Amino acid sequence: MVPSKPKNLFSETISYLKRRGIRYGDLRFVHALKEELVVQNGQPQHISQSASEGVFIRVLDHGAWGHASSCHFNRRGLKQTADRAIEMARAVALTTAPMAHLRPMKPARGRYETPLEIDPFRVPLQRKLDYLLWTCQVLKDNPQIASAIAKLEFHKTEKLFCSTEGAWIEQLITESGGMIEATAVLGNEMQKRSFPTANSCSLAQAGYEYVKALDFVGEAKRVRQEAVTLLRAKECPSGKTTVILMPDQLILQVHESCGHPTELDRALGMELSFAGGSFLTPDTLGHYRYGNRLVNITADATLPKGCGTFGYDDEGVPAQRVPIIQNGRFVNYLSSRETAAQIGSHSTGAMRADGWNAVPIVRMTNVSLDPGTGTLDDLIGDTKKGILLATNKSWSIDDKRLNFQFGTEIGWEIRNGKLGQALKNPVYTGITPEFWNSCSGITGKEEWRLYGVPNCAKGEPIQVMHVGHGASPARFEKVQVG
Repeated sequence: MVPSKPKNLFSETISYLKRRGIRYGDLRFVHALKEELVVQNGQPQHISQSASEGVFIRVLDHGAWGHASSCHFNRRGLKQTADRAIEMARAVALTTAPMAHLRPMKPARGRYETPLEIDPFRVPLQRKLDYLLWTCQVLKDNPQIASAIAKLEFHKTEKLFCSTEGAWIEQLITESGGMIEATAVLGNEMQKRSFPTANSCSLAQAGYEYVKALDFVGEAKRVRQEAVTLLRAKECPSGKTTVILMPDQLILQVHESCGHPTELDRALGMELSFAGGSFLTPDTLGHYRYGNRLVNITADATLPKGCGTFGYDDEGVPAQRVPIIQNGRFVNYLSSRETAAQIGSHSTGAMRADGWNAVPIVRMTNVSLDPGTGTLDDLIGDTKKGILLATNKSWSIDDKRLNFQFGTEIGWEIRNGKLGQALKNPVYTGITPEFWNSCSGITGKEEWRLYGVPNCAKGEPIQVMHVGHGASPARFEKVQVG
């Protein structure tokens, strides 16, 4: 954890803020370590390890926020950083009507550390590289595979948070993960299959044991074969039909149409010009019919292995499990102390920053669709005609999070309760509340899967956050596909 000398200086800085008459102030130290390996077509393309550390000071004075950051940890540097934050707050207070208010809470003191079996940063680099080379060899074992990519990614983030209220929190968070991808080409046709998700690595808050469990070498043959199959597959037909979404697609549906619209800063218009707003405005809380009674969505920052898991958020609020959609009804927001105060509620512990020099904002934790009952075979067997879709390929959604369009890497016909031929280039569209009200089945916890998404972008300047989503296969009726 953080050496004792900087800790003493951080305590002194908090005392200095109090002597300057600051109503509320906090200090956040972050040391971040990242390692990334990429192999393509049997050749290492990228191997890197980077580290970054610094301090962020935030103050609330006369209803206005001020903040400053620095990588200087000596007494003089911290004092200058604190002074800059105070000057900003007091300048802002002169130009705008005081608005900011924090919901009172008992200051937390504690420590959190990721449970893990194998520290990924202690695993030899050559061992990781050999694993990726082996995976690529299996992926590339077909002349129609033009590109085979295998990636590993690891993060270790050390945090210390303290405040003028008396909070003192230390955390050490470790994340591991990766992905594989095969691109097949035949003439002018190109198709891709990925695992466990597309577009980025799937991470878990865990050690190298998570990478071993992903079994890239074992999955590579299936990924390769499906990419080649798609070259000659039938185009996805157009029309309204029953759709079953696999978890690796459903998590992005949850992310875009459930997670973002329930961020309270968006609902209050505070993010409107940066990342958009939300159709779930405060007047809808508690009674809006978001989906049918099968639909339950939970934000859980205590979930084992989740990339949105922690002991405390970045303003010292303890991790919580919070129902967001309950039996189809909208019941809660993802919130901070400030945004919660504006609607007379309590923070749900969703205030996070993506680094030591970033302002904390409301972010998703682990936002998941709760499992239902039964199996995927039951769901398919009960479907006379439809399409099963897997693995996101593209997405688009409006700034209120209502109208959406998603493309997937692959689909399969469903006829009389059985899976049929593969379909290429599937796309489905909808309107968020109509889509979730059309849900007609969610499979049980045995098929529920948790994924880590490391590329959730929000804010200005953009902050890229790691979040988690879980889901089991679910069925939706009268969905427009094409």
